[in-house]
Amino acid sequence: MTQSHESRNIRLPATLSDREFHRFSSFIFEHVGIKMPPAKKIMLEARLQKRLKALGLETFEEYGNYVFSQEGNASELIHLIDVVTTNKTDFFREPAHFEFLVKKALPTILENRGDLSRDPVRIWSAGCSTGEEPYTMAMVLSEFADGCSDFRAAIFASDICTQVLETARRGIYPEERTDPIPLNLKKKYLMRSKERSSDLVRIAPHVRSLVSFRRINFMDDDFGMAEKMDIIFCRNVVIYFDKPTQQTLMRKFHRQLKPGGYLFIGHSETLSGLDVDFKAVASTVYRKN
Repeated sequence: MTQSHESRNIRLPATLSDREFHRFSSFIFEHVGIKMPPAKKIMLEARLQKRLKALGLETFEEYGNYVFSQEGNASELIHLIDVVTTNKTDFFREPAHFEFLVKKALPTILENRGDLSRDPVRIWSAGCSTGEEPYTMAMVLSEFADGCSDFRAAIFASDICTQVLETARRGIYPEERTDPIPLNLKKKYLMRSKERSSDLVRIAPHVRSLVSFRRINFMDDDFGMAEKMDIIFCRNVVIYFDKPTQQTLMRKFHRQLKPGGYLFIGHSETLSGLDVDFKAVASTVYRKN
């Protein structure tokens, strides 16, 4: 039996050779800090096939040659990084951190600085993904401000992935994503769509105004931030880095924090074994000495 014309022209998905995988994984590690062991090859192949399709390319070799060309480095590199980064977050994720923030960290910072009329308390959500973490901060800090009239805060949020930053800036989420938000805060800080059939909600403008978003690569020598931070949240990010990369990043965070500033990391992360001058003050909460 002979094959039909249509079946002979079916294009099979491109396969990622070991050589090309090493080429991409080495580049990703050097530029983003994410280790990609051989076990990640199938995942990387599946994610990059979408980019081949979008660009009309047939092989990963063609794609690699394009990415590493001058033109591709300017236009495609950002998409390569987008597809290899993992973005998982929730509102009020690891809620004990927010309780520590308002009951311990903020009162200590305000007590030590004295004059509330000076700079706002500056908080950085580093690795903010689609925005749930910084918007949770904004709600919590708005509640804190109700009991402290002179309190001012500025929230800075960053991620390396441009796609998630676009989502974060819009502040629009499926209603089911907001389930972890307490009901009283939902009423104050969320807006329902005017279309009754829609299941989308939006973060209220006065909450969105507290947060500024920007793309930052943790591997850059300089984060480009003029102001020192009082608090940095970098949770469930460094688990993707090896120990030397973790230490380099934590030293950068140390420099970016004011003396006595706080660092919050993820529940599965630790600074144990890293040579950085932080003191543990609670579970996965550290303070700059």
